[in-house]
Amino acid sequence: MTAHIAPSGVAARGWGWRHAGRRRWALESLDLDIEPGERVLLVGPSGGGKSTLLHALAGVNGGAEEGESAGTLTIDGEPPEAQRGRAGLVLQDPDSQVILARVGDDVAFGCENLGVPRDEIWPRVREALEAVGLELALDHPTSRLSGGQKQRLALAGALAMRPGLLLLDEPTANLDPNGVAEVRAAVGRVLDRSGATLVVVEHRVDVWQDLVHRMIVLGRDGRVVADGAPGRVLSTARDALLDAGVWVPGAPLDVAPARTGGRHGSGPAHAAPLAARSLAIGRDETVLHRDLELELSAGASTVLTGPNGAGKSTLALTLGGLLRPLGGRVEASESLAGGLSREPIAWRSKQLLSRIGTVFQEPEHQFVARTVRDEIAVAAKALGRKEDPRVDEVMQRLRLDHLAAANPFTLSGGEQRRLTVASALVARPRVLILDEPTFGQDRLTWLELVRLLRELVDDGTALLSVTHDAAYRAALGDQAIELVAAGGAQRAAA
Repeated sequence: MTAHIAPSGVAARGWGWRHAGRRRWALESLDLDIEPGERVLLVGPSGGGKSTLLHALAGVNGGAEEGESAGTLTIDGEPPEAQRGRAGLVLQDPDSQVILARVGDDVAFGCENLGVPRDEIWPRVREALEAVGLELALDHPTSRLSGGQKQRLALAGALAMRPGLLLLDEPTANLDPNGVAEVRAAVGRVLDRSGATLVVVEHRVDVWQDLVHRMIVLGRDGRVVADGAPGRVLSTARDALLDAGVWVPGAPLDVAPARTGGRHGSGPAHAAPLAARSLAIGRDETVLHRDLELELSAGASTVLTGPNGAGKSTLALTLGGLLRPLGGRVEASESLAGGLSREPIAWRSKQLLSRIGTVFQEPEHQFVARTVRDEIAVAAKALGRKEDPRVDEVMQRLRLDHLAAANPFTLSGGEQRRLTVASALVARPRVLILDEPTFGQDRLTWLELVRLLRELVDDGTALLSVTHDAAYRAALGDQAIELVAAGGAQRAAA
């Protein structure tokens, strides 16, 4: 049983933060009190400052070289930087938080950094693993965990430090439905056993609304526009929530449904530009799946679904010519190859740009420029289009124009995702492969992204999206492929 923890209180007085090089404040003049033991859901637009607040509370926003602050922000009356170990932060990307090779060592890492006596660490590790329901041996390899298990591992690592304030930054954004349920249930157990204060940032209200006591809504200017019990806020501030891009449960989405039953684009009719033939995929010579057969059709949107760890990202990278097949082949049509080898793995990066565009699951892995505008223009310049009007068009459509001069690494997770999509779109590839394109998106940016992708498909682009997003699948799942867990059936089910 996890020991009861003295919960922490939070206070903000006229607090704000502005990243280095930015004109706009991510948050400005924030006045807020969170009582010890409260459970708070923090929602608002993508880029509205939610993650900035959590990172500041965890004391990891950085010093003057990374930005500037105004006003005061305290935990139990002291600045977060002076309260080392009082706040535990869990991020949205499960893989980014796994540090060590074994489960027990990974959970113990934070305690060791805090100088917890050795004879106290391992009882804490076992208690934390029990609290999150991760019943694995302490020497179990972290490399063999699913996405949901990795998030529970990160939660256990935070809990072992016994923080009075638990901060969760979109902890279910990249998880399959089972993983979402696992993490949400684990958080509930942790709070019941520890009594810690909770602040969770999430776009999807329905996942957390029954677990929290309070919902705080930030507007596009970073200020509080609604605050109260979730049910009351959802009923009395519905219009303000929708204006702020909040995913209000039950609110209809103004997008057409997927067009199942064949090709619907208006572009020229061709055979499938890209296909997998008896394909085996994997990494480090370890085969995850064999004998995969699929085709990506011009003028159709295909969604690739399946549980975390099934190999979806590996399949996407292999189709995109970025991972070598471990058997069989990825075959481009003669039209797509345009005189090159029919196998994309043989193409150089510049040859891929206008043929197959790929957006990784981790946005920051693709950044090469110093500003948002330069990042979007990278592909156009590589293709000899120095002044491409599509750069500004896509930047505006995806609500990135106000960030044109910002460093890509200072953007929020949702903004970084839109930036990588924008960069791929400018190259105008005939095949576009997106890995989790909607993570971190508020309702408004989600709608704009989906509409833009539908336009591309209608113009003849073959689109493949790896996704757990049911609403995205309903809007863009013209064709669907479900990849079962590795080690199960070895074929993709169309």
